[in-house]
Formats: sequence, structure tokens, C-alpha cells
Amino acid sequence: MKLIPVYTWNKSVINLETRGKKFTKQPWAQGVILIAFVIIAMLLANLPWTKDAYHHILETGLSINVTSPGGHTFSFPREMTVEKFINDILMVVFFFTVGLEIKREVTNGELSSPKKAIMPVIAAFGGVAVPALIYTLINHGTASGSGWGIPTATDIAFAVGILAILGNKVPVSLKVFLTALAIADDLIAILVVAIFYGGSINLGLLGIAVFLILLILLMNKLGEKRPWFYFIPAIAVWVLFYYSGVHATMSGVVMAFLVPFTPRYSKEYYRRKKETYAKKLEEYDSIEEECGFPNGPQRHVLRQISATATNSIGMSYRLEHALSPWVNFIIMPVFALANAGVTIPSLEYFNIFKFSPELGSVSLGIVAGLVLGKPIGITLASFLAVKSKVGAMPAKATWAMLFAVACLGGIGFTMSIFVDTLSFGDYPQHATVLRDMGKVAVLMGSLIAALLGIFLVNIVRKKS
Repeated sequence: MKLIPVYTWNKSVINLETRGKKFTKQPWAQGVILIAFVIIAMLLANLPWTKDAYHHILETGLSINVTSPGGHTFSFPREMTVEKFINDILMVVFFFTVGLEIKREVTNGELSSPKKAIMPVIAAFGGVAVPALIYTLINHGTASGSGWGIPTATDIAFAVGILAILGNKVPVSLKVFLTALAIADDLIAILVVAIFYGGSINLGLLGIAVFLILLILLMNKLGEKRPWFYFIPAIAVWVLFYYSGVHATMSGVVMAFLVPFTPRYSKEYYRRKKETYAKKLEEYDSIEEECGFPNGPQRHVLRQISATATNSIGMSYRLEHALSPWVNFIIMPVFALANAGVTIPSLEYFNIFKFSPELGSVSLGIVAGLVLGKPIGITLASFLAVKSKVGAMPAKATWAMLFAVACLGGIGFTMSIFVDTLSFGDYPQHATVLRDMGKVAVLMGSLIAALLGIFLVNIVRKKS
């Protein structure tokens, strides 16, 4: 047996780690990983030797059951399974991160002023209203009717990833436009979920949650910047939302907007402390220790420098920066693995034109909403904004290129699948089938929208 030298093994591990870091920094990396996990989920849900185990794992209970002396059993969290843990707990972190991103853009980004925000926000409303209208026209009065929110969302990761692949074929102004639109779109989708896709509301628990949120807001206004003063109340707000009937993921968005954006220490304070610490480091050079630099006192000073530097960055930005890799490369792939695994009993699931008076056609509504509704809604709303002089056309952009980029807004995926999991509750006898068909339609519609957008961008580019 040939032994591999230790240094060769270590070098291989370091090279692999370096390549992994380079891969994750690519704007299209998240999309590639999500597609891979979608394929894995579809295989696990349909291969005869894995599908039973796949669904069994997702349905495994995770609740802690406590029995009182009187024989009453209390479960916490209520009816929790692996699938609900992913959708109601892990997705809270996703929505929290989305909320932080939206807050950053509203505070100091593409949505930070009316002039910057108005055009993509108007376009986002058009991109929500027209797909919802198309879906409703197709499915009004049928069991599929409540799924109108499914084709209204844009998946920012896939859309931005494809724009990165297209490179300089798309003007920078339109890349910024689509990014800002997707952020505004996320906010609208969050509001849609909160208002239309919650359960029956327990006003008492919701009232306690609102009271706690107001206390956190007051604490924010008083200048509290320490993380634990927000983390512990966030858990309480999640529990109250979970049991009140408002979808638990909304607690993530609410808490994101309450996290302080301004840093604990000002620029001037950091500069003064840095100079003080630099002098101390030089003073402690005279202390001789066998370990060399840094010696004991210097290590203490360096820890103080690190703490001061950390608190000179806003908590909101620090959390977004820390959570984004976990959300992009763990939580979202796990979500895809748990929710994209649709058991397909027949090829009818791919027949988007199948319609019945009772069930309607969830597939046609979603695909038409994503592929047609999104670009039409975005372009029409943008046209009205420009003609009314409320908004301005992105620099160096044409209407043809804007429409081509708007097609990429039809890539729904994450939020669309999430809304699909919340839909059709009024028809429990058909809910599972409709949700499965909806997920397949989201994947089909998103794929068609992506290919159509890429095709049109290349055609417009050649003609210009």
C-alpha cells in the first residue's frame, strides 16, 4: 500500500479549501448549488428505493412532549416535524437576512431615496400585480384560486447570478434596476405572506408580540447596541408569532428592521482608541516573554482593538455579513432539498394546459404568471412611470433590453415555492396534489423565464 506524505495531504486540503472559497464568492455559485439540490430532492422523492425514506425523514416529529401530573400533554414546538423545522425555523433566519438586506438598501443603498427607489419599486408592484391577475383569471372559483401569490416573487440569487454570467451584455444600470426590483419584490412578497397566508389569528398572543416589539423599538431608540438585548427578545417574538397564527417567518423580518443599523462607536471614537492602543502596544514591547509578540499585555490590547473595531460596524451589517454564507450555502439548499422533492406519479404533472372546473390549473396559472406576467407587469409599470415622469429610464437602457431583463424577474423559485407550501389550505383533500403540481410548475416556469431572458438579452445585444 502506497502512503501519501502528510505534507502532500495538507497541501491538497488547502488547495481544496481555497477552491471552495473562490467558488462560493462567485455570484452564480448559490444558483448552481440550489439547482443541484433540487435535482437531488427530485431523485430522492421519485426513486423507488429512496422515496419512502425521504418522506419519512421529513415527517419525523421533533417536538418535545411534556406531560403534566393531570395527564395533559403539551408539545413544544407544536406539531413540529423536520419539514416544519426547516420551513418555520430555518426559514426565519432566511427572512431575517432578507430583512437585513432590505433595511440596508432602504437606509443606505438602491432604495435609500425616493429618486433611487421609485422606478424599481413601481416596477416591482407591476411585476406582482400582473402575474397575480393572470393566475386569478385562470383559476378564479376553483380549488387552485388561493395560489395567486405563488408567481409574484423574484428569486434574487438566480436573477443576479444570470446577470453576472451575461456580463457586459446588460448595462450596469439595468443590473442595479433588477437587483433593486428584486429587493422591493421580496418586501412585497413578505407582506403578501403576512397578510394573506397566515392562519387564524390569536389576537391575545399577537398583542403581546406587538407590545414586546414596541419595547424593542424603544430600546433601539434609546441607543442600545448590544446583541443579546435583541437576540433573546427575538426568540420570544418567534414563539408568540408561531402560536398566534401569523406565520413564524415574519418574526425574522420584524426583528431585522429593529436591529440597529448605526454602529455602537463613531468614527472619531474608533480613531482615538486606535491611537491609544497603538501606543500601549509599543509600551508593552519592553516586557520580555519567551513567546515573543504578542506578549500577554499585548494580547489583551489586541482583543480590545478587535472589540472596538467590531463595534464600529453596525450590528445589522455584521449580522448580514455573518449569516449570508450560512443562508446561501446551507439553509437555502436544505430548504430546496426538503421542498423541491415532489413525487411525480404521472407525466400529467408536466401538462400545464390541463384544466378542470373543480381544481382549475395551478400549473398554467404559475407558468403563465412567471413567464408572461412578470415581464409584462415590470415593463408596463416601468413604461407608465417613465411616461408620467414619476420615474426615469435606467441609463443606456432600451425598452427591448429592459423587457429582456424583466424576463429574468420571472425566476421565482425560493419565495414561490415557499408561498406554494402555504397555499390551498382551504381544500385539504386536494392540497398535497396542488402543492406538488405547483412546485413542479415553479421549477418549469423559472427555467423557461431564465432561458427566455438569456435568449432575448443576446438577441437585443446583437441588434444594438
